[in-house]
Amino acid sequence: MTTTFALPVPSSSGSLEQYIQAVNSVPMLTPEQETELATRFQQDNDLEAARQMVLSHLRVVVSISRGYAGYGLPQADLIQEGNIGLMKAVKRFEPGRGVRLFSFAVHWIKAEIHEFILRNWRLVRIATTKPQRKLFFNLRSMKSSFSALSENEARQIAEDLGVKPEEVREMETRMSGQDIALMADDGDDEGYAPIDWLADAHHEPTRALERKAFDHLQTEGIEYALSSLDARSRRIVEARWLADDGGATLHELAAEFGVSAERIRQIEAKALGKMKTALSEGVVIDS
Repeated sequence: MTTTFALPVPSSSGSLEQYIQAVNSVPMLTPEQETELATRFQQDNDLEAARQMVLSHLRVVVSISRGYAGYGLPQADLIQEGNIGLMKAVKRFEPGRGVRLFSFAVHWIKAEIHEFILRNWRLVRIATTKPQRKLFFNLRSMKSSFSALSENEARQIAEDLGVKPEEVREMETRMSGQDIALMADDGDDEGYAPIDWLADAHHEPTRALERKAFDHLQTEGIEYALSSLDARSRRIVEARWLADDGGATLHELAAEFGVSAERIRQIEAKALGKMKTALSEGVVIDS
C-alpha cells in the first residue's frame, strides 16, 4: 500500500519556524480518537484517517529531531526523515495491543533519522555494525567530560555497548575531528557554534520521550505481557517477580501446584521468554 495523502513539508529556508508552529498547533489525539482512526485505516484503507494520525504526531518528530542537532545536518532534513519513520509506524500500528501510537512511533522515527545520519555524515561511515552504530549514537552522552577518554572510561563504555576498547577510542577520534571553538567569534552572524547545540540532557525532548515510553513499559507494558500467559504461568511469574513480600521460592510454588521445583523453573523460564517477545512486539523502545 502506498500512502499518497499530502502533508506539510519542512524547508531549510526561513519557513522552518512556520512549519514547527503549524505542527505544534495540531492537537494530539485522545486514546478513543486514535483507536477509531487506526481501525478505519486498517479495515477500510481510509487514508484520511492515516493522515490525521500522522498530522497529530508531527510535533513528536520535531522534538526528536532536535536531539540530533549536534551532527551538523539541517533540521529540516532530519524532520523529513523522521516523518518517514512516523508514517511507517502509522502503517504498522495495531491499536488492539493496548499501546499508544506515541510510544510505538518513537522507534520508527529514530531509526529513520539514524539511517539518514549514517548515510550523510562522513565521519560515521565506520559505523557499519549494530554495536558500532550504538557506539556512535551513545558515545557523546556516555562521556563524563569534554576531555579525551581515559583507559578506564573507554573500557567501561566498551563493556556497556558490547564493542572493543580500541573501537571506542577510534570512534572518539573520528567524532572529535579538528578543534572547533565552543563559542562563535564576536560579530560572526553566520551559522552556529557548538555552544548552540548544548542542552540540559535531563530536559532534552528525546530523553523526555524515552522516559515516558519507559514509564509506559513499566505499567501497561508489563500488564500486556502478563496477559499473554496462561493462568498458571502468570501466577508463577507474579509470585516470583512481582510480589511485595520478596517473592515465592521454587519449592513453595512446587508444593502449590504439585510438581517439582525444576518444573516450576522451566515454566518460569518459558513464561519470561514469552513476555519478552510480547513486549518487543507490543512496545518498542530504542536502545
